[in-house]
Amino acid sequence: MSRILVTGAAGRIGRTLRHGLAGAGFTFRSIDLTAVEDPFPDEECVTGDVSDLALMTEACRDVAAVVHLAAIPTEAPWEQIRQHNIEATYAAFEAARIAGVPRVVFASSIHASGFSRRVERLGVEEVPKPDTLYGVSKVFGESLGRMYADRHGMQVACVRIGAFQDRPQDGHSRSIWLSPGDAVRLFHALLTSPDLGYAVLWGVSANGTGWLDLEPARRLGYPPHDDAEQVTQAWADGPDDPLGGWLTGRDADPEVVAERWARRRAH
Repeated sequence: MSRILVTGAAGRIGRTLRHGLAGAGFTFRSIDLTAVEDPFPDEECVTGDVSDLALMTEACRDVAAVVHLAAIPTEAPWEQIRQHNIEATYAAFEAARIAGVPRVVFASSIHASGFSRRVERLGVEEVPKPDTLYGVSKVFGESLGRMYADRHGMQVACVRIGAFQDRPQDGHSRSIWLSPGDAVRLFHALLTSPDLGYAVLWGVSANGTGWLDLEPARRLGYPPHDDAEQVTQAWADGPDDPLGGWLTGRDADPEVVAERWARRRAH
């Protein structure tokens, strides 16, 4: 049994991964600003701020890996992004280093490259083109992970997560959909791959309309099973160029994004 630390464990992806990975022999130490609902009997739960380096260092004690999900999950005012996406990500990597944790899987986002234009197959080697302050925070995390891998020999995977939903919700999300099942399969691969050094990977399913290169993730053991085209045909093809969709528009200010995000989550 391998114990892993999951930050942001009470969130949607955190809940999905904990329940999916529990059947693969993992146990969890979980940390979030809010209490984790229905923890497993052997799960250790910590309620607190991931940006607290002392708290995170203690939470990293005796774990095999850190899955760092904690963040403001969309565009927000700079003060919030700085605290929860910049400071917290630094604390996660630095605490892992201090505690001797060898592996960190960091939840990045497609918005780290939101201004990338559609091509036949987009790789992760292209220069990042963040579309928001949120996207900038994810580029920061990827660069920080690169430094900890090179300087400290840590194994680091940065997952540019797409549209994590039970089902695609619009035409744009059809090409960047990440199903709950594939999310579990991807993170399991990154937690167990013997070949991981430093990697940036697209976190999407094997969508028929997809244009993101999944081969680097496949080489690390990711077997995507799901395809948005097999789940729903209800959505007409929507604009998916550039990659970040409507967040690349001039009206994507933090208040507008927060309101739209709240409406989407309510559905």
